[in-house]
Amino acid sequence: MAPIRRVAINASNTYGSLLPMSGSESRRLLVKVMVGADAPERCSQGFTVAAMAAASGVGVGLWLTGEAAWFALPGRADDFVLAHAAPLSDLLTGILAAGTVTVCTQCAQRRGIEAADVIPGIRIAGAAVFVEEAIQPGVQALTY
Repeated sequence: MAPIRRVAINASNTYGSLLPMSGSESRRLLVKVMVGADAPERCSQGFTVAAMAAASGVGVGLWLTGEAAWFALPGRADDFVLAHAAPLSDLLTGILAAGTVTVCTQCAQRRGIEAADVIPGIRIAGAAVFVEEAIQPGVQALTY
């Protein structure tokens, strides 16, 4: 079992920040968000956790499945509003800058989303790729 990475929470801003306290181990967080406007708090939590990991230097991969697949399209994250939560579009920008964002192949197909439709930097990939990423040493997977 991998050692737990300790972090300090800096509450100097609304959303805090994670500061690595010790350890040089390479860790990666894989976050799967399965919901969108149908479960806004869960959706926002998944994006927030992924963005916080990216901002703190933790390797992060965000997977958009189910209704969250829509956020891979330009402007869709701008339309998502949740009181007292960071704008989803800002979180997505931060994740893309420091990590990877992937849309589930089947989820994209069911919604008529093609590779040419998504925000630059977002890829479409299937379950085999998710499993390959999830089983790598040092990876922690979370689902929202």
